[in-house]
Amino acid sequence: MGFGTAVDTAHAQSKELVVFAAASLKNALDDAAATWVKETGKPAPKISYAASSVLAKQLEQGAPADIFFSADLDWMDYAAGKGLIRNDSRVTLLANRIGLIAPAESPLTLKLAPGVDLAAALGEGRLAMGNVDSVPAGKYGKAALEKLGAWDKVKDKIAQADNVRAALLLVSRGEAPLGIVYTTDAAADPKVKVVATFPQDSHPPILYPIAVTKESSNADAQGFLTWLRGTTPRAAFEKQGFTVLNQPAGAS
Repeated sequence: MGFGTAVDTAHAQSKELVVFAAASLKNALDDAAATWVKETGKPAPKISYAASSVLAKQLEQGAPADIFFSADLDWMDYAAGKGLIRNDSRVTLLANRIGLIAPAESPLTLKLAPGVDLAAALGEGRLAMGNVDSVPAGKYGKAALEKLGAWDKVKDKIAQADNVRAALLLVSRGEAPLGIVYTTDAAADPKVKVVATFPQDSHPPILYPIAVTKESSNADAQGFLTWLRGTTPRAAFEKQGFTVLNQPAGAS
């Protein structure tokens, strides 16, 4: 993703509300943003979707954005540690789950419990996941597989993707027989189904923090973030399967 010319940058910061958001948020946040436009009459936000890791690194490199909406705490903490966000604006807005998905017509049934033989279920195929070292969904997935004792048998059968939606696409297209994505991603694609949901105690809590960036000069940035915390967008998030937490940073 290029950052554009200096003119583009100035325009983005002064007029256009630019949001960097985790790929898994696309359907819900697109719906919410469309409602924001209808309610306020303001221009549509420009939303760039990618892995949280990629977005955090782009912010660090000076990419212009007004809001960062991450799919895990680690990358928001990274941005905070680099002085890239306004800490007083930070809110943990959403929670999510991860599940094992297969093509919609797959006959597979499986229980995700300690000792599960995921390698046998894969056969000669590969397990589609976000990058297990950087993409939040991949990190959560690896943690869950390790907790269930399945990682060692499948670690050489992983098809790692740049973000969770790319992993979803591998299964949707039939290029991988199984994948690990957020259950909200599965809800966005009728060509896949959730075979089983990972136990919540098998991985760290899946939390989505949001904050205004330190360099934002857009007067609508805090307004849009505050609006996202309100009752109207809740329906868009819950329709997609997210749990709305709305916890300011530091709240228990």
